[in-house]
Amino acid sequence: MLKQTDELKNRIEARKHELMAKYKELEADARAESRQGRDRIKARLDDLETTLKDGWEKMSDSVASKLNSWLEKKD
Repeated sequence: MLKQTDELKNRIEARKHELMAKYKELEADARAESRQGRDRIKARLDDLETTLKDGWEKMSDSVASKLNSWLEKKD
């Protein structure tokens, strides 16, 4: 059975890949709306990287809570 950390990591990685694919899609579009969408996605991915700066091995309950909140946010 997967540990809670592993399950959270899998969900985060799946969402991260979705956002990266969406970012690449918007990157090819020169419209202002696309640029704003890219900026929002970039900010979300940067937020994720900041939250995970200590890695998965040193994840505290506070970081896990932030990651769950990150997953709940809509684009």
